Amino acid sequence: MSTTEGKAHGDASRRDAHTRRQAELPDRLQAAGGMIEGAATQVAGETEGSEAAAFGVASFYSLLARPHQKVRVCTGLSCRMKGADDVLAAAEAAGLPVEECSCLAACDVPPAVLKDRVTLPEVSSADMRATKGDWSALVSSSERVHATDDVNEVTWCGDIGPVDADPATLSINMGAAEDYSGAGLAKAGELSDEAFFDELEASGLQGRGGAGFPAHIKWRAVAGQPVTERFVVLNADEGEPGTFKDRELMMRRPDLVIEGLAIAARAVGADAIYLYLRGEFQVPRERLEHAVAQFEKAGLIDGLQFHMHEGQGSYICGEETALLEALEGKRGMPRLKPPFPVEVGLWGKPTLIHNVETIACVPAILAKGGAYFKAQGRDEAGAKLYCISGHVARPGTYELPLGVTLDELVEAAGGYVGELKAFCPGGASAGFLPASERSRPLDYKSLAEVGSMLGSAGVVVLNDTVDMRWACLEQLRFFEEESCGQCAPCRIGTRYLRESVDRDVAGDCQSNGDSALAHVDDVAWQMGEGSICGLGQIAALPLTSARQYFPADFATAGEQT
Repeated sequence: MSTTEGKAHGDASRRDAHTRRQAELPDRLQAAGGMIEGAATQVAGETEGSEAAAFGVASFYSLLARPHQKVRVCTGLSCRMKGADDVLAAAEAAGLPVEECSCLAACDVPPAVLKDRVTLPEVSSADMRATKGDWSALVSSSERVHATDDVNEVTWCGDIGPVDADPATLSINMGAAEDYSGAGLAKAGELSDEAFFDELEASGLQGRGGAGFPAHIKWRAVAGQPVTERFVVLNADEGEPGTFKDRELMMRRPDLVIEGLAIAARAVGADAIYLYLRGEFQVPRERLEHAVAQFEKAGLIDGLQFHMHEGQGSYICGEETALLEALEGKRGMPRLKPPFPVEVGLWGKPTLIHNVETIACVPAILAKGGAYFKAQGRDEAGAKLYCISGHVARPGTYELPLGVTLDELVEAAGGYVGELKAFCPGGASAGFLPASERSRPLDYKSLAEVGSMLGSAGVVVLNDTVDMRWACLEQLRFFEEESCGQCAPCRIGTRYLRESVDRDVAGDCQSNGDSALAHVDDVAWQMGEGSICGLGQIAALPLTSARQYFPADFATAGEQT
């Protein structure tokens, strides 16, 4: 090796070491207490980086930026419909260090509250008053909570169904016992690379996180890259309002998640697997760590390295490239695409990224065959985990054929509460549909036909007591709060839309006499065309869809309820 080559190699090694140290920034900031005096200086020294970089990371993530706020009340749509405002007021009256926060992936058990980094379900105003100002004494009086003598050790699950489902029709079966036999892993080991990918293609599996992209295309793309170092990443940063299926899945069937990740890693030639969980998922993380230990004990995942990474509070990190930035210890801002992660992903290497439900489907596809999985759907492949919350008798997670209607889903959830007025078919990003669409299949193609989307299948049901201007305003507030601010169309547009609806509620007009909403369609178009990622591209949909289907709710000024 020449002197020049040796120097270049040494420089590259030092750059690589510095890059990997930067990935430690969020964890070190958390250990230092978050964005408190002296933390940035301390962490910069530990990672051999700059104070500016440490401060930039700490200020981006809500759990690091405001570490003294030990109680956070979810004020998402489902929680507010269940009394979150009263719970927040009770916490303030009790003198607790409290603030409102975005969705906690607990829309099925509202109002949800984050106590430090532990999510509590069904918290009442009485629970807040009982603390007498001591945040550490906060407990939920919900019957579903299984607490120990340590009030910080809390385990709970939501409801699942259908209760009478035939196990043969379920790919995941969240009610079944955990299985560490590794049947899917064994079958994968018997297949050639091409036969494996053919089986995955035959299953028709699409990404279950929102985009619905065919899984086999991503897997083949990563496996076919000339770069030998590759990664598999689990996206468990579930934060879409109305969505909580991944939380429930990790709690009940962590075995499927870990087995699916192991299958994926071996299929694409990766040794390292990174699991990115939102920071509020403390108990799901413990469940996944337990599953890894069980498979290690059985000797089924030898040679694979599982790395758990705790998010620090940012919805945008659910976007795959923002998640990669966060894993690398940076502010979670989406990257421009192309290149796509299958080519240039984590640390510039080919990376396979999937959400929790997608990965959990893989063991059954291998163990029982792609045709088995495909047959479980209707017009599109597979069974699907649907989240449902809002005005239904039994909010929860239901595994049903992909393509069921809203009425079928609600029947499984115990029926409607009140008269159906509207519903979100796929989380806040899907906007609103009227009751007249209740018989439309809840699948990717059918919802796209009416300008909506299945997304994460976070279905929120609204009855006729809800004012749709108020409902869309809640969703607009969420997108404004969670915009990373990187691109102007999203940063400015989300604020403009929310302010426009606020002015409309107050009865204000534009300076030239036009309606407060006169320009929102133009702004929505600019956001859709000019935003870097999906957040800005769809953030206007709650408003545009509500105006399209419920114009009467925008006809008068006045306080929303």
